[in-house]
Amino acid sequence: MELVDVLFYSLFLLPLSYFLWRLFDRRRNQSCYILDYECQMPPEDRKLSTKFSGEIIIRNKQLRVNEYKFLLKAIVSSGIGEETYGPKMVFDGRESSPSLADGILEMDEFFTDTIDRLFKRTGIHPSEIDVLVVNISMIATLPSLSSRIVNMYKMREDIKVYNLTGMGCSASLVSVDIVRNICRNQKNVQALVVTSESLSLNWYNGNNRSMILANCLFRTGGCAMILTNKPSLKHRAMFRLKTLVRTHHGARDESYGCCEQKEDEKGFVGIYLGKNLPKAATRAFADNLKVIAPKILPVRELLRFAAVLIFRKLRQKWSKAAAAAAAAAARPMINFKTGVDHFCLHTGGKAVIDGVAQNLGLSEYDVEPARMTLHRFGNTSASSVWYVLAYMESKKRLKKGDRVFMISFGAGFKCNSCLWEVMRDLEGKNVWENCIDRYPQKNLANPFLEKFGWLHEKDGDTYSIPDDYVVPE
Repeated sequence: MELVDVLFYSLFLLPLSYFLWRLFDRRRNQSCYILDYECQMPPEDRKLSTKFSGEIIIRNKQLRVNEYKFLLKAIVSSGIGEETYGPKMVFDGRESSPSLADGILEMDEFFTDTIDRLFKRTGIHPSEIDVLVVNISMIATLPSLSSRIVNMYKMREDIKVYNLTGMGCSASLVSVDIVRNICRNQKNVQALVVTSESLSLNWYNGNNRSMILANCLFRTGGCAMILTNKPSLKHRAMFRLKTLVRTHHGARDESYGCCEQKEDEKGFVGIYLGKNLPKAATRAFADNLKVIAPKILPVRELLRFAAVLIFRKLRQKWSKAAAAAAAAAARPMINFKTGVDHFCLHTGGKAVIDGVAQNLGLSEYDVEPARMTLHRFGNTSASSVWYVLAYMESKKRLKKGDRVFMISFGAGFKCNSCLWEVMRDLEGKNVWENCIDRYPQKNLANPFLEKFGWLHEKDGDTYSIPDDYVVPE
């Protein structure tokens, strides 16, 4: 080999090869995968049947018949069934005077149920976890809940820990985003994300209608998952994160105040859900879609939608009659199904699911996982989207290469969404395994109306439910 060739190889090809390898290696390690996840299955004796839920409501001496009627209407139209779960202190009859120990017990039960099984199934030892992210909004302890997990599982001294509170129902995707950003800058990361909500210290005992709604919707549940960017674990991964977008409307006073923890006029603490919440959610959702749509949809669909909009505006400009007809016609919509195979929606309530379905033009098949999750587990706050994902998996819907669009809403007001790619055909061994054969259920009617319909015949100003009243079986 001539000297010129040697110099060329040394000065040009070797550095170029090294640069290309570093670029490939960096991109390879930046991918963020879900290795596995585990949703909580509370014990059978924590189920909130219609009879027991009625007993809890009657125990609240702040309520009058008008409030009972309001609750009856809310529960019947909520989409929630009889197999959701509540915290232990409610079954002990102490919802009006919970202790910090109740909140910690609720969390410990969740930790041991999900994290233990997750480590066992994946074969990963707690000492192998590099990053721990915990998001549980409504309970703050000292030491933190993340420190409690570190202590329970004797994790490493150099573990990077993030403890999120007050983030609401969209917090799990905030946690995923934290891990994603770490994966972009560090190789061979294994992260444990723990997402749940504490009901024990946040059961509302007053009679403000905008606050007693939370008791009807929120239920016990949670999820733990392991995320990684290790190339050696790619073949075992369930999902790969394609993109994630976070939208925060906290600067808008209306959005900021539509969902918040506060005291009512009598000093009872609870979660206030304002009448303007649907409007705030729609605005945040619309702004979020504007950002994520170009990232997940094919160019042909974006061009089609742009062409329809331009044609519509030109018609309005040319003709007043055409403008009136266009105003009366349905607005043009982007077809998200051109880039998405499955829709994983937050189970914030029947109205939330209906609203997202209408805005995205989804079928009943598309929203079935969210509706059935709401019926079976209720709104488990930030963990609810993972129960929906588990439903799809258990129904054998998720095949290799499928794309799952996950959407969550939360106080602030926030809308966070992301797109997951399914890495392999999934088996469905999860929290739905023992009941999936009963779903989907055609009849989601709640039996509250049958058992408490007589309340509508009573005068709210003069009638009170007797102390010795027994809820019918």
